[in-house]
Amino acid sequence: MNIRLLAIGKTDNKSLQTLIDDYTKRLSFYIKFDLEVIPDIKNVKNLSETQQKEKEGELILAKLSPTDQLILLDENGSTFSSVAFSEYLQKKMNAGIKTLVFVIGGPYGFSDEVYKKAQVKISLSAMTFSHQMVRLFVIEQLYRGFTILKNEPYHHQ
Repeated sequence: MNIRLLAIGKTDNKSLQTLIDDYTKRLSFYIKFDLEVIPDIKNVKNLSETQQKEKEGELILAKLSPTDQLILLDENGSTFSSVAFSEYLQKKMNAGIKTLVFVIGGPYGFSDEVYKKAQVKISLSAMTFSHQMVRLFVIEQLYRGFTILKNEPYHHQ
């Protein structure tokens, strides 16, 4: 199985980017993982929230293949403990899913078209985090999930 993380806009915080790079490297020991940044939409001040979500949605959907399983990081999604998330990953691997694609949307969320295409919505917390921090949290939780599956000492109960 492959895992991809799509995110709108670049990370401009060097400290966060260093941590993202570190966990991306760690995760690569367990699974093929790619982080792909979709550039911010230009001239957003001339667009409504809906128009911005639609334009971002078109860019997100263009990055998907028909066999990808789309998972949105959404405040209204299901929540998991780290152990339950590792079990979820194991089920996806056992099911023969070729590619899981996690998506972090723009500041206003996702377009209706992206919601329709998604198989799952996952919430990291009831709190709101910056999109840049969410990248780190998702990659760290993926890494944590694989260390749990391998019974490695990273995660403590």
